[in-house]
Amino acid sequence: MQPFTRVTGIAVPMIEDDVNTDQIAPLQLAKGLKPDYGELLFKRQRQNADGTPVVEHVLNQPQFASPSVLVAGHNFGCGSSRESAVWCLAGIGLRCIVARSIADIFRENCLLNGVLPIELDGAAMDDLQSSVRQVDGSAPFRVDLVAQTITAPDNRTYAFEISVSDKTRLIEGLDEIGLTMKHEDEIRAWEAQAAAHMPWLQQARDRRMQT
Repeated sequence: MQPFTRVTGIAVPMIEDDVNTDQIAPLQLAKGLKPDYGELLFKRQRQNADGTPVVEHVLNQPQFASPSVLVAGHNFGCGSSRESAVWCLAGIGLRCIVARSIADIFRENCLLNGVLPIELDGAAMDDLQSSVRQVDGSAPFRVDLVAQTITAPDNRTYAFEISVSDKTRLIEGLDEIGLTMKHEDEIRAWEAQAAAHMPWLQQARDRRMQT
């Protein structure tokens, strides 16, 4: 997994509530065994039936061609558990989602794919959304996971919260297996101790293997 420490780039405003994973990743439209996830992103909203782009869609605006941060509303990523929703967002270079609230499974999928999910609400989010709209892709925002801050082009700063474990996972680029293997020495020591005190367990066989 690609580690995340900080990113500086264009922030795209998608100030909508209840954006679901079927909108984000309409896999029914995928062609081939390995689809172009970036091309699939919001395809139903971004393309007309004849394949031409919907000009007014925010992600079809030239200033948002290569965004790094997406700023959304409430309940972003709701709906099904499809991990491909995060793959589609990452497919155009997005590394951070800032929303008033983020659906739990989508949030976990972000963490598993090196995308930073930030929940920010109240006056701070009001101000950030206003800033993103006003800047309109003309200057970059900076998201710093180490400092836990978002900095606007005018140097206004917004602090955000994240658990220590999630922060560590992203900075070190670790999934659950990677986190577990950080304790490999302790695991091996426990296994050796268990083998010494309960040797009969080492001889146990899975009955399913005997049938």
